[in-house]
Amino acid sequence: MFTTSSGAQRGRRALRRTGRVLLGTGLAAASFAGIAFAGVSASMADSFAAAPSGSDARVWPTARPVPEGGITVAVAVSNEGSVATDVLAPYQVFAESPTMFVYTVAAERRVSPLSGGAHLLPDHTLAEVADGTLPEPDVVVVPAVTDPAGAGEERLRQWIVERHRKGARILGVCAGSELLAASGLLDGRDATSFWSNIGSLERGYPKVDWQRGRRYVEDGRVTTTAGVTSGTVGALRLVGELAGEAEATRIGTGLSYPGWTPDGPTTIPANHLAPGDLPYALNAAFPWLRPTTAIGLVDGVEEIDAAAAFEGYGGVSFATRTLVIGAGDAVTTRHGLVLVTRPAKGGAHGADRFVVPGVADASGLDGALGDWALRNGLAAELPGGGRRSGEFGFDPVLRDLAEHGDRRTALTTAKFSEYPSAHLELTGASWPWRSTLLAAAAVAVSVGVGLAPTAVRHAVRRRRRTAPGR
Repeated sequence: MFTTSSGAQRGRRALRRTGRVLLGTGLAAASFAGIAFAGVSASMADSFAAAPSGSDARVWPTARPVPEGGITVAVAVSNEGSVATDVLAPYQVFAESPTMFVYTVAAERRVSPLSGGAHLLPDHTLAEVADGTLPEPDVVVVPAVTDPAGAGEERLRQWIVERHRKGARILGVCAGSELLAASGLLDGRDATSFWSNIGSLERGYPKVDWQRGRRYVEDGRVTTTAGVTSGTVGALRLVGELAGEAEATRIGTGLSYPGWTPDGPTTIPANHLAPGDLPYALNAAFPWLRPTTAIGLVDGVEEIDAAAAFEGYGGVSFATRTLVIGAGDAVTTRHGLVLVTRPAKGGAHGADRFVVPGVADASGLDGALGDWALRNGLAAELPGGGRRSGEFGFDPVLRDLAEHGDRRTALTTAKFSEYPSAHLELTGASWPWRSTLLAAAAVAVSVGVGLAPTAVRHAVRRRRRTAPGR
């Protein structure tokens, strides 16, 4: 009887110890996950920031009229948030051709966020096309949006399907393919997308034949591309089909996307997650204490140069918090896109650096921006001043990101932009130590949370043993 009772007691103690270990492990894991989730939420909130104060109340000028008879390209954007390069890079490619007229279109004509802290004012609304106020577009560009399958984008999905039914070619850029898949437009078709999304897309949309390792995939009048910067190549393909190979060659040569030729292969390395990608997660999950980069925009900035800054400093790298500054409430890009900015009459908003993309020397810097920098004790830095002949707009930003941040983050940013990086010559620190140390601190805090129940239990037992009368 005594042996059986002792064995039972030992078994109960073992079960209690196991329970305490499991409870502590669960609390530690939940604590770490909560910290990381809070960090990712903060990073995404910064990337798709609310519109600058007062911009929604402003009366904006009327958009340029869409001419009849030419080749028209409608770049769709979400009022809730779109990936900046998915919008801006194809916009510039098509707008470089005088045979094409490009405009942006959204459910409502109101200031809409782009990744990297940027904001865009759409030119027209979906209804203006649907009711015949504007001519039917020949091409519709579909970027990645924040909630592609959500009810809030139902109007956009239906609008895209209707444009395709009426003869438009569709260009889905990066995760814009998910919005197309959610509309049913990709059912029974070959398609591709951003490399890290394809697994989940295969599970969510099994009627689509998802292709890995392709810069773009054409199936009838629907073209889908790999991640982010791949929209440049997909757009050049459509320029060649609609305006001729010579026109595509002229534009592509001017933009200098690495390795692009009009008759080049569509195959690219099939990327997968690797240990070297850890900075992407670290920077997104642990954004605290990161620096703030003010991005100054001037009228006439090239769309790809602006996109590179938005993504390189914030939207893809998550390396810094970004603020977009202009001389006034908005700037107009080289090809007529309206980007909404914080006016330079304001303060520094905590900025640690001030970079002005697309400007090669100080003579091209707007006076108001120079005054803003001087007033706030910042030097206007010009990544474009280091742009070499025959380089794409992302190159100088990635070099600057490495120099002022770290090389691993710059390379990860290129990978998550699906941008070729073998040619990049980078200098700077080797690793993002700020976010790494914050992750280590989060681990320490989480372990402390996990050990707390055991520590409390031991403290209670000691108190009982030392209480009077024991």
